This record gives sequence, structure tokens and C-alpha cells, in this order.
Amino acid sequence: MPFAVPFAVPFAEIAESVGRTPAAVRQLASRARRRVREEAPRQSADRSGHQQAVEAFLAASTGGDLARLLEILDPDVVWRSDGGGIVTAARRPIVGHEKTARFVLGILQWVDLATIKILRREVNGAPGLVFLDSSGLTVVLAFTVHDGCITEIDAVVNPDKLRHLKFQE
Repeated sequence: MPFAVPFAVPFAEIAESVGRTPAAVRQLASRARRRVREEAPRQSADRSGHQQAVEAFLAASTGGDLARLLEILDPDVVWRSDGGGIVTAARRPIVGHEKTARFVLGILQWVDLATIKILRREVNGAPGLVFLDSSGLTVVLAFTVHDGCITEIDAVVNPDKLRHLKFQE
């Protein structure tokens, strides 16, 4: 059987379906696999470094320190928000350390940090942050860290996705 892409569909069959040659389909598949590998989340296995990056992010953001925030964020950092259409959140990913830093500091201008409990918790198997307000869970932040810099931040603010979580101090 000729080499096939996942799901055992031969390149010749795919080529026929999309109006390309089998060689062109093989090349497209190769490029797609390479791109997926290149764009996979860059994450360090260094738990201590991950924790330090999260702590530095927390200190810089809650302290309003733009310069330090820019240092800890990778130049190509991506911020994703999930409000589920229920809570206001960025609809599109925010890309770049300058835009992300300004976005974070802009949000925190409207937050009375004295009324928020910030907990350091495991989020998706790595150090993350949980912000609780007086009514309960507000936001969970998951971080991807590589070489001491934060490369991705996933902010979940959708109450339907957070309702089942119970956090204790």
C-alpha cells in the first residue's frame, strides 16, 4: 500500500479528491507536519523555571511594572481568552509582548486588587494562577513557559467552564 496520511487514506485518493497530484499532496502533508512541529507550544520541562516565570508575571502585572512584564513575556507571546460569550473577553488571540503586557495592565486598572484573592495552583499540570473575587471564581490563567519566558497565556473566564472548580486557600 502506498504511504498514507493519518486515517489510512492513500495520498493518491486524497489527490484525486482535491484535484492535485499525489506528489503535491505528499509535499503539502510534509509541510503541514513540519509547521505543526514548529508551531507546537514551546514549553520547558523545568518546573522551577516555570514557577519563577509565573511569579515574575504576577509581580510585574499586579505592580504595574510594564518594563518587567515585557522582560518575562516572550516577544511572540500569545494571550487567549475564553469568555464563552458570557463574560467579556478578548475575542481574538493577542500576539506580541507589548500588546499582551498593555492588555494585562489595562485590565488590572479596573480591578481592586485588595478585593481579589490570588491563588497559586496547578493548572493543566503546571503552575498557574487563580483569581477569586467575593462572588467566587473569576479567572484561571494557564501558562506555557520556555527558557524562562512566557510564550502562551490561556485565560478562562467562562463561568460555565469554571463553575465545577472548588479552590481553597
